[in-house]
Amino acid sequence: MREHDVLSWDGTKIRTWRTAGEGPPVLMCPGVGSGPESWPSLTGRGGLVSWYMRGTMGSGRPVDERNITLDDHVSDALAVLDDAGVERCVVIGWSMGVTIAAELALRHPDRVAGLLLVAGAPGDSFEGMLPVLPANVRRTVGLAATKLLRQAGPLLDQVLHRVPVTDLTTFLLRHSGVIKPSSDPKAVSAAVARFLRHDWRWYFTLALALGETPRQDLGPVVCPVTLLAGRDDVLATTESMSAPVGALPQARLRVLPCSHYLPLEAPEVVGEELDLMLDRVRAVDFATSEVFTPGSRSRT
Repeated sequence: MREHDVLSWDGTKIRTWRTAGEGPPVLMCPGVGSGPESWPSLTGRGGLVSWYMRGTMGSGRPVDERNITLDDHVSDALAVLDDAGVERCVVIGWSMGVTIAAELALRHPDRVAGLLLVAGAPGDSFEGMLPVLPANVRRTVGLAATKLLRQAGPLLDQVLHRVPVTDLTTFLLRHSGVIKPSSDPKAVSAAVARFLRHDWRWYFTLALALGETPRQDLGPVVCPVTLLAGRDDVLATTESMSAPVGALPQARLRVLPCSHYLPLEAPEVVGEELDLMLDRVRAVDFATSEVFTPGSRSRT
C-alpha cells in the first residue's frame, strides 16, 4: 500500500492510497471516514486507487469548511484519478461513497467504465435509512439523529478514543448486530482501530453535508452497473438502492444476508462481483469498438 498527497481544486491536501502491483485500474469512492481496512478482499489487488475524505485519516481539512459538498468530493476523485494517470476505469462506491461514484458517472461518463455500488443509495441517503420506520419519517429522523450526534462529537471523542481494540471488543462488536459474525475478526479489528479515532464532530459534519444530496437520476448512465445490497442493512435499504437503477438496461442487483458492513462480511462476493464487472466492461468495450478484419466492414 502506497500513500501520498495530492492537491484538490481549492488547495486542500488529499491523502490518496494505491495498492501495489499490476492490475486493471479501479477507483474506490470511500464511505465517510473509511479506509482500505474496510476492503480485505480488494487491497491485495494491484491497480486499486482511493483517498481519505477531507479532514480524515491524513487528508487536510479545507480552509473553507463549507467545501465538503458533493462537488468537492467529485473534484477530489478526479484529482486522484489524474494523479494516478487513469483516464477511465471501473468505479466502486460504498455507503455515502455511492453518491460520489454515481455523480462521477453522471458528470464524467468518459471516465467511468462501470459502477459497482455497495450498500448505499445514490443520493438522499437519509431517506434510505431505518427501514423499521415509516418511509415518510425516515429522512426527518435520520437527519435529527445525525445532528444530535454531531453536537455530541466532543463527548464521543472522550469515550471512543479510549476504547481499546482487543479480541473481546471485536467479538462483542461482531455479535452486537452492527457487524455480523461472518466477518473476519482480524479485518474488523484493523478497520475499527482507525475508525474509532475520528474527530466525531467533523465526521458527522461530513455525513450531513453529503447525505443531504438529493436523490440522483441515473437515467443517463449507460455503463454496466452492479448493486450489492445488504438484506439487514439499516443505513441503506434495498429499495433505496434499486429504485434509481431499476430501468437501466445494464443494471444487476444482488442482495446478500449482510448488514451495512457488507465489504467486511462478504469480501469474497465483493471480489467476485468486481471480476464480473471487469469482464462486463471488456465485453461492452469490445462490442462498441471498431473492429477491423480482412474482408470485413468496420463495426462501431
